[in-house]
Parts: sequence; structure tokens; C-alpha cells
Amino acid sequence: MKRDLVERELTVEGPRRGKVTAGSDAGGTARRARRSVTLNLSESPIGWLHARGHIDGRLFDAGEALRSDYERAALSPCITMRWDAVRVKSTGDVGLSPTEKQIAARRRFDGAIAAAGKGLEDVLWRVVCAGEGLPEAEKTLGWPARSGKLVLKLALDRVADFYRIR
Repeated sequence: MKRDLVERELTVEGPRRGKVTAGSDAGGTARRARRSVTLNLSESPIGWLHARGHIDGRLFDAGEALRSDYERAALSPCITMRWDAVRVKSTGDVGLSPTEKQIAARRRFDGAIAAAGKGLEDVLWRVVCAGEGLPEAEKTLGWPARSGKLVLKLALDRVADFYRIR
């Protein structure tokens, strides 16, 4: 796994986006650097929650299955030209065609989102598929701080049932 480490100031809401600086006060005396935390920017929010024991392996696997189907179905917005390799038919081509695999992934994704239920799919998509952190998702959805983790757990539990993850 790629590591993209950065040092961030730790606030009540979580890590601040700016860099950590020691600075000085109005009198010119140097003040102590605030508490900080090292973040791996290439780590997914759901991986972060799992690594720190906030969600168990079953919920993590459900989130990874959903994210995998999201990516296989190519549901993320395309902002540039597609650079997919040209497929050449050969004798080793067995099973579903790439288009059929994409359609199957889309059906699984839609089924999993539907299984999560109304009101839970927003935070599920934002955190698992879009890679948004819980504090950002809560703020965007207008939810109270620290409420997203509970809702995300409920959604992931339903998705785990959909994927039959035990």
C-alpha cells in the first residue's frame, strides 16, 4: 500500500487540513506547537476506521466489496478521455465479456445500496465510494458531529447481509 504521510494539527473536530506550525504569540515569544497527528492520505476512510477498531472485519469487507463493485461498474465520473486498453479476442476469453462484468457489478452495487435503505445510502456512498472522511460527510449532510459512524455501521451491516459476508 502506498504511503502518503502528512502532519496535521489535531482539533476537537479531527485533523485540521493545514500544516502544523509552532508560530509565536503577539509578544513575539515562541509558543508550543499544538497537538498533531500523522495521516496517511492514501488510506481510505473505511480502512482508517477498521485499522483503529471502530468497525469490525465483516463491515470492512462489506465496504470493500461495495467499493470494488462501484469501481468495476465504472460509476465514478469520467473527467478525461478513456484510456482503456483495446481488448483483443483470444481463445483464453472465457465467461463474461468485459461489458457483461460491468453490468453485473452495476447490478450488485445497486442492490447493495438498496439493501442499505433509504437515508443510509448517502453516508455509505460518500465514505466508501467517494472516499470522504466521516467529519466531511457529516458536515455536508448537515448531521451532528460523531453521528455518521453509527449510521455508517448500520448501512455496512445491511450491505454485509446483501453480500452474504459472515
